[in-house]
Amino acid sequence: MARTPLDLDELVEHWTLLKDEQALVSGKRGATRLGFAVLLKFYTEYGRFPRGRAELAGEAVEFVARQVQVPASELGFYDWTGRTVEYHRAQIREHLGFRECSVADAEKLTAYLAEHVADKERRPEQVRVELLARCRAESIEPPTAGRCDRIVGAALRAAEESLTALISSRLTVESTERIVALAAGADQDDAEPAGGGTEGEDAPPVLAKVKEAPGNVSLETMLTEIDKLLAVRAIGLPRDLFIDVAPKVVAGWRARAAVESPSHLRTHPVPLRVTLLHEREREITDTLVELLISTVHRIGARAERKVTEQLVNAFKKVSGKENILFKLAEASLGTPEGTVRQVVFPAVSGGEATLRELVHEFKTRGPVYRRTVQTTLKASYTNHYRRGLIRLLDVLEFRSSNHTHRPVIEALALVARYANAGNTTYYPLGETVPVHKTMGGDWAEVVHRTDKRGRRRVVRMVYEVVAFQALRDQLKCKEIWVVGADKWRNPDEDLPQDFEARRAENYRELRKPLDAAVFVDELREQMTAELTLLNDQMPKLSWLDIAERKSGAIRLTAAEAQPEPRNLRKVKAEVQRRWGVVPLVDMLKEAVLRTGCLDAVTSVSGGGSLSPEVLAERLLLVIYAYGTNTGIKAVASGGHGHTEDELRYVRRRYLSAESARAIAVQIANATFAARSAELWGQGSTAVASDSTHVRAYDQNLFTEWHSRYGGRGVLICWHVEKKSLAIHSQLINCTASEVAAMIEGAMRHGTTMDVEANYTDSHGQSEIGFGVTRLLNFDLLPRIKRINKVKL
Repeated sequence: MARTPLDLDELVEHWTLLKDEQALVSGKRGATRLGFAVLLKFYTEYGRFPRGRAELAGEAVEFVARQVQVPASELGFYDWTGRTVEYHRAQIREHLGFRECSVADAEKLTAYLAEHVADKERRPEQVRVELLARCRAESIEPPTAGRCDRIVGAALRAAEESLTALISSRLTVESTERIVALAAGADQDDAEPAGGGTEGEDAPPVLAKVKEAPGNVSLETMLTEIDKLLAVRAIGLPRDLFIDVAPKVVAGWRARAAVESPSHLRTHPVPLRVTLLHEREREITDTLVELLISTVHRIGARAERKVTEQLVNAFKKVSGKENILFKLAEASLGTPEGTVRQVVFPAVSGGEATLRELVHEFKTRGPVYRRTVQTTLKASYTNHYRRGLIRLLDVLEFRSSNHTHRPVIEALALVARYANAGNTTYYPLGETVPVHKTMGGDWAEVVHRTDKRGRRRVVRMVYEVVAFQALRDQLKCKEIWVVGADKWRNPDEDLPQDFEARRAENYRELRKPLDAAVFVDELREQMTAELTLLNDQMPKLSWLDIAERKSGAIRLTAAEAQPEPRNLRKVKAEVQRRWGVVPLVDMLKEAVLRTGCLDAVTSVSGGGSLSPEVLAERLLLVIYAYGTNTGIKAVASGGHGHTEDELRYVRRRYLSAESARAIAVQIANATFAARSAELWGQGSTAVASDSTHVRAYDQNLFTEWHSRYGGRGVLICWHVEKKSLAIHSQLINCTASEVAAMIEGAMRHGTTMDVEANYTDSHGQSEIGFGVTRLLNFDLLPRIKRINKVKL
């Protein structure tokens, strides 16, 4: 893989010999002088010695060679083994105050990593980075690669043993027994032959049921997920079981437990098994909240569609009204200057009287659209969905940190209290009915009704519908949150708890002043200067014309077509002659061989007996199966010698979302490094972000109806740099804000690219988006679709 060339600033900063270093070099000659100087500066920069000549950048060697007045080619005569290089290394260590890593140092490093790093970070490569940083801070020369791996492994094991002991101490004896019985029962159910069970044993084991993914939006799915949640809660796990355990550690344990069969799961420590149940409880809670939101929306959408069809059909069945409408339209268009009494009335048989009768008939007999929708919605809720929504109130605990939304919480409590009141039409007269804003507007006349004695009462079923609609609206904006959820948790938990304590550090990282007034003044000055420059330069542009016109003030002159490069067709023909059509799997294989992107892929269970070659082949096939949507079953039918079960095993244990993202990041970084500046130009600092609608069957909660694309599916948001290389992708909801997805991708793409600007479509024109990107030090550049109609 090509190395990114060092620029002049980096050479001057890291490879310039200082006065004391020049004194060390002065007593040496020729290749020894250059080799010693290069070793010294490399050690100063990286805290270790190079493993060979290949690790040294050519421009760095040239830069040092000019300082010591020795030709760079002399470095080829430097002896990298023997007593001379050992003496040089000892001399450099003594000068910089470093020492070799002893056994005692290794034990201290292991203890430090276990206590401060491995208890929060479980990825070995990241722990290794912290190990090297600690060695440098302690003036210890890093151990060899194999010894580093052993130290990292020992730290990870020690940290896991400490954490598992802590979690075990928080579990009661009863909870531990239920967890053991759960895994043992699932193992026995798996071992029983098919058809050998008695009545009641046809249902799947509890553990397998808990691990199942949810289905599509339906009442059956909601009831199934409620049963799952109750089954997990029956174990009796404390809610604060993992309160002081890092989320990365919990996620890693959950992934390991999820891929294990019950028989293998029994061999793991109890805390690891607990993690699966604990996280599934949070995930199922999130699922139930999403089902509630989608179900309430579906009730309303289906009611509106049903009533619309009824109104259209009713209008078509009434004879004569089509002719009246046609005559009115024809007369109005024929004489647009005339008055209604002179033109419209004579066009209808019977004149004004006929039109009055038609209006009276619609008011007295024709349905009022909104009231009909509400009535239909109530009927749909009462007859079908009510059973599941009422059960949700028993298993989910809704809270709000805003007193404004307390009436909605109180309304849900009232609904739950009278859920089993039978055919009671109204709430009792003495009952306090919480009033919230959703009860007003179109719903006001439907929620309240006058009884036989002339008293204004609240209709119970309609009030329940309104309460669930208010709950849905407040859940979506997180004004109301759910206890025990993850995605729908208390929004206060999303904020850093130590922000005030680390305020100065946080602002320093953002490179922003602590005083808000200073920040605003700087922004105002920059905006004034940029707008003044824009105003001064726009009249001077020959391709831009601004004038008052109906079609829009801005008019651009079409740019002339660029001439085709003279040798482009020859290059294309030569590429076609040499390589022709290259299969996609061969391109994928070549990318893997050139970048080594599969080296970082490890089993989520923490071990594995597959050889690297076999694992790489199966990973390539699985990635190809998913990337091309061919499917594992179809790919397994090829003549490569790997069965479908073997491919699914690798998919389940090795190919996680994190590993897939790491593979993509390594390929992107390798592409950036391999680009030649002479051919590709300087690296870009801008990306364009947009989402793509991917069709999907309505079999799970991810699939949603998209109003613009007119179909069910999901959205994939891409961040693509100037040379058409994707640096980030993420799955988002069809109703999610693409501004938030844009900011997320620009912040967390993980590649070596420094994003300084992000282009988006018109939806990126958001005040919040501009504010957040300003704080994060990159420019938001939306393509404003109606710029010809807007004013600054």
